[in-house]
Amino acid sequence: MAEESHRSSAAEIPVTSNGELDQSPETVYQRDSCPSGPGALNLSETCLTSSNFASTREGIIESRPYKGSASLPTSPVASVAPSSAVASRLARSSSDSQTEGAQPKTGAVVLSDDLKNPAMEKLDLVRKWSINTYKCTRQILSEKLGRGSRTVDLELEAQIDVLHDNKRKYQYVIRLAQTLANQLSQIIQTQKQLGDAFADLSLKTPELHEEFAYNADTQKLLSKNGETLLGAINFFISSVKTLVEKTIEDTMINIKQYEIARIEYDAYRTDLEELNLGPRDATTMPKIEQSQLQFQIHREKYERMRNDVSIKLKFLEENKVKVLHKQLLLFHNAIAAYYAGNQEKLEQTLKQFHIKLKMPGGDSPSWLEEH
Repeated sequence: MAEESHRSSAAEIPVTSNGELDQSPETVYQRDSCPSGPGALNLSETCLTSSNFASTREGIIESRPYKGSASLPTSPVASVAPSSAVASRLARSSSDSQTEGAQPKTGAVVLSDDLKNPAMEKLDLVRKWSINTYKCTRQILSEKLGRGSRTVDLELEAQIDVLHDNKRKYQYVIRLAQTLANQLSQIIQTQKQLGDAFADLSLKTPELHEEFAYNADTQKLLSKNGETLLGAINFFISSVKTLVEKTIEDTMINIKQYEIARIEYDAYRTDLEELNLGPRDATTMPKIEQSQLQFQIHREKYERMRNDVSIKLKFLEENKVKVLHKQLLLFHNAIAAYYAGNQEKLEQTLKQFHIKLKMPGGDSPSWLEEH
């Protein structure tokens, strides 16, 4: 019994194929593993059928001959051929591997597309910005040290200098006008208080009733005219401040952009000149071509910004003359009418420039600008 058990375990050949044999598995294993005859071993428990071929591996598996007994077959088990299903899967796998191997460029393109993510784009922008900043900083330092050359448009530079000077002067005029408006407001408040005091004394001093009444009326009239003049001055301040802080400042922004474009243009021009002075070989020629391309790009940008600034300055000059002509006329007529005591002329000046005050009766009259 022990010998039969040993031989039964030895006869169990692990077949891991699920393919179909040229001969049925029962025939093969009945011939090789289950020999018939008088001297045959009882290996019915080890005989395998087609249902025992379920395995994850596929292919041709050969079993070695069992050497424990001379009665067992000495020839190897017959080869197991793959089934049609296995063959089709193997064919698909081989086709896929061949396709992948035959198209390496496609895989490289996909990898390149994957690398083009926002992080890589930002990194490239930072690299370009760093190079541009370095070149511009070097150009600025060389200009300040007197070593580098710069492109100058004499006519345009003169207009820009005049604009800077005018802006400073307009700002100074605005500060003085604001000081005048504050002082005039204090005078108006003092005149109101003085007029109220004279009116009170005229009631309490019968013998000086008329004298106090005259002075009270005069102070009240002066305070009223002062409010009218204050409205004109505030309108003048608001209009000039709009001209300086919006119209002129908008042109100043374009001038700053033009100056940056000029520095970039000069930086790349200097870089190209240095490369042209060096040797021309296979290593330097691509650098020269790239520098020439960048120089052309920044040259076009510089010329475009220069034209934009020239047009802006022209329109600004026309607008400035129109605005200041109106506001200076208003300021002059209001001041002259106030100090001449011409109340009618002062009110006509406000109507001419569409300036309205609050209705009488308010504690603190103000004015409303209407363009």
